[in-house]
Amino acid sequence: MTNLEIVKSTYEGKNSEENGKALAAHAADNIQWTEAKGFPYGGTYTGLEEITKNVFSRLGSEWIDYKFIPEDYVASDDKVVAFGNYTGINKETNKPLSARVTHIWHLKDGKIVKFEQFVDSKTVLDTMK
Repeated sequence: MTNLEIVKSTYEGKNSEENGKALAAHAADNIQWTEAKGFPYGGTYTGLEEITKNVFSRLGSEWIDYKFIPEDYVASDDKVVAFGNYTGINKETNKPLSARVTHIWHLKDGKIVKFEQFVDSKTVLDTMK
């Protein structure tokens, strides 16, 4: 698989479980995952266990149908950039979310070694209030 195909497989599966399995299959053991400062789950996490605990488990418990909808990708050497929107409904406020986001993926030898998120955090936080 190309780096672009690997990244696409983490977004474009039939459901979030399939996307998660693709991420697990292609993540390096010491993957570095950075959620943007100001984002509710902001921080840098190392390894899938830490990422799942601090990001994915919280997304699953605090949102209904939270997902990233990719609009476009740019791939160059060991980097893939994905542009799109986060959507979902916050369980506490019942408000719908639509926030612009960019993800930058770094790959080495077919493994995802680093992920960084850039997002309109204010829109996300406002949806949670």
